[in-house]
Amino acid sequence: MARTREFDTEAAVSRAMELFWTHGYEATSVRDLTRHLGVGQGSLYAAFGDKDGLYRATLEHYRSTFAEAALRTLDEGADARSAVRALLVERIRIAVEHGGRGCLLVNAATERLPEDQPTRRIVRDVLDANQEALADLLSAAAERGEISTRHAPHTLAAFLITFLNGLLVSSKITPDGRALEPLVEVALIALD
Repeated sequence: MARTREFDTEAAVSRAMELFWTHGYEATSVRDLTRHLGVGQGSLYAAFGDKDGLYRATLEHYRSTFAEAALRTLDEGADARSAVRALLVERIRIAVEHGGRGCLLVNAATERLPEDQPTRRIVRDVLDANQEALADLLSAAAERGEISTRHAPHTLAAFLITFLNGLLVSSKITPDGRALEPLVEVALIALD
């Protein structure tokens, strides 16, 4: 009787995330995954069910690392404009790394939706959480008089998330932070 190889699933998810992020879901085969992770196919399936299960696990890992770090950036800003600028510039920096691999969640949305409903839920949850955090920040900033009240905070937050998603797609085409960062200043005009 063959013994299932034990491995660190958290480390495997992190390594698989890098592979999916660099090559995408479709271009990453199970063979690529087993080779990159150094595990057998049976162990991979026992831990995650299938390639889709591992992919969803990588999206959840991305959510709990990169997406949560982005929300912490909002809490660390001295004022709303600085916090939003820092968030957007940091997302550009991450997206242009490694030759412009973009954002794993935006990549998932463009590659896997609308057919893959579990992926849609994960992406939607992260976008909703980001938008809600931005709306809270902008609402408080409007009350303090830091930003204009011309637009509702939820509308501004939705605009900024939409802008960021477009910027992250653009980062795959033009993986140059110096070319993309000036666009952030244009988007920040919406806060005036």
